[in-house]
Amino acid sequence: MTQRTEQEPAFILHRRPFQETSFLLDILTLSQGRLSLVARGASRPKNPWKAQLQPFQPLLLSWIGRTDLKTLTDAELRSAPPLAGQDRLYCGLYLNELIQRLLPQHEPVPELFAAYLDALETLRGGDNLEPGLRLFEQALVATLGYGFRWDWATDTDTAVQTGQVYGFDPQQGVIAHPGPGALLTGLAGEALLAITAGDVGDPARNLAKRVMRCLIDYLLQGQPLQSRRLFQRAGSAT
Repeated sequence: MTQRTEQEPAFILHRRPFQETSFLLDILTLSQGRLSLVARGASRPKNPWKAQLQPFQPLLLSWIGRTDLKTLTDAELRSAPPLAGQDRLYCGLYLNELIQRLLPQHEPVPELFAAYLDALETLRGGDNLEPGLRLFEQALVATLGYGFRWDWATDTDTAVQTGQVYGFDPQQGVIAHPGPGALLTGLAGEALLAITAGDVGDPARNLAKRVMRCLIDYLLQGQPLQSRRLFQRAGSAT
């Protein structure tokens, strides 16, 4: 049965040439999650879609199709400032690649869509980019079933305490007694509690980055992210 969707809020995660005059789009939508579309004829010079179908721009998309690969029928661009500056652009590419690599298709994820909107707003105007990235990463891993509490040790079922050190396990979260195979150890209780309280100072920020990178690398099963390579010369927030 042919399915038709009209005026769905969406973002382009990635586009690439398809056949001679078309684009293949990977998109994130509000109500249908991640999916793929064909934008037929969009690469022709006079087709307005060529300029509209860009990452980080809010869109209202319409499509039709019977299979998993749908055909775009309409695109309406909604105004938003661009990501200005190399670091902000690279961070945006990082967010998009995480979604592409980790989020299954055709699963509604409205909370993650909202977190993506918030992250883009931070990248457009915030002075400190890292807290926005960490919040989005936490929303993504929670969507994937790997959410955890920074202030709770799961192996002892007790609250994190100042003056104590902890470990992190991707399948358990924060743990009080990490074994020899633990991926992260030496996590200060003070920094874990600071993250819970919304602290963005250096100890909390650095610890949050270590933990989220550990978890995301685990979910990626050792596969590298292309977006991280872009930070090798520019410095990394990921």
